[in-house]
Amino acid sequence: MGGILDIIALRSLTSIADAGGFRRAAGSLHLSQSAVSQHIRRLEQVCGRPLVVRDGNAARFTPDGELLLAEARKILAAHDDALERVRRADSPGRTLVIGSTEHAADQLLPSITARLRSGFPEHEVRFRIDRGKQLNDRLDEGAIDASLFIGDVRGPDSHPAGALPLAWYAAPGWQPPRGAIPLVVIDGPCTIRRRALQVLRDNEIDASVVCEAGHLAGVLHAARAGLGAALLAHLGTPPEGLRALDSLPAVEPEPLHVRGRRGAPPTLVTAVAEAARAAALEAQPRHQHADRPRQSLRATA
Repeated sequence: MGGILDIIALRSLTSIADAGGFRRAAGSLHLSQSAVSQHIRRLEQVCGRPLVVRDGNAARFTPDGELLLAEARKILAAHDDALERVRRADSPGRTLVIGSTEHAADQLLPSITARLRSGFPEHEVRFRIDRGKQLNDRLDEGAIDASLFIGDVRGPDSHPAGALPLAWYAAPGWQPPRGAIPLVVIDGPCTIRRRALQVLRDNEIDASVVCEAGHLAGVLHAARAGLGAALLAHLGTPPEGLRALDSLPAVEPEPLHVRGRRGAPPTLVTAVAEAARAAALEAQPRHQHADRPRQSLRATA
C-alpha cells in the first residue's frame, strides 16, 4: 500500500471546504490551526501531490484536492454510519429506523409509528424516505431496521403487507388531449410508473411520458401545473391541488411488502407489516374507482 488516509485528517480536509479556510476549520474542530495544517500536509504526503492552496484567509482546492474531497465525504459517511450502527445495535432504548418508498409514506407511516410506539415503547422511531433500490441497499448494510416497499413480495425475508390503492390524478379542469395521454412519472425503475404504462397499454390507450421526476414531490408539482396525469396512491383525500380522474382505466391496488435487515427481530417486521395492512385496508372502502364507469378514450383520441 502507498499509504493510509487518516480519518482525522480527512475530517480536517472536509472542514476546510465547509468552513471556508484553515482558521475557521480549526475553530469548528476545536483544534489549533497548525494541527489542521499538519493534517493536510499528511494527506499530501500520502497522495504525493498538493491538495489545498492558501489564498489569503481562504483556501483553494487543487483539482486533486477536489477529487480527494469528494472521496473523503464518502469515506467519512461510511465511517460514521458504521460507528452509529455498532453503537446502537440491539442496545436497550436504541432508535428503530424504518424505511418507506414515497408513494406509501403519506398515510401509512402514522399508523406504523403508532404501532411501533406501543409495541416497542423503549425505542425511538425514525424514518427514511427513499427510492426502493436505495432502501434495499441500506437494509443490506444494516443502516435501517425494516422497510416498506411497493410491489410483490420478493425473497424469503419479505413479508406481505396488504395492498396500496391507486388512482389517476390531474389538475382541476385538466382534460385528456386528443392523441396520446400525457403522463407525469417518477424516473425508472419505479413500480407505479410501470403499472401506469401497463394499464394504459392493456386498455389500448396511447400514452406519452411528458415529465419525469426524481422524487414524488416533482411529480405532484408537474401534475398541479397541468402537464399531465399521474398515477398516485389513493388513500382518502386527494393530494392538494389535484383531483381524481374518472376518464382513465381503473388500476388494481399494488401489493405492499416489508423487508427487515439481517438479524432484525421478527416481531418488528410483523408489526410494520400489520400496521401498513391495517392502514391500507381502512383506506380501501373509499377507493371507488373500480365501480365507476369509464369514458372511452379511444373514441376521443
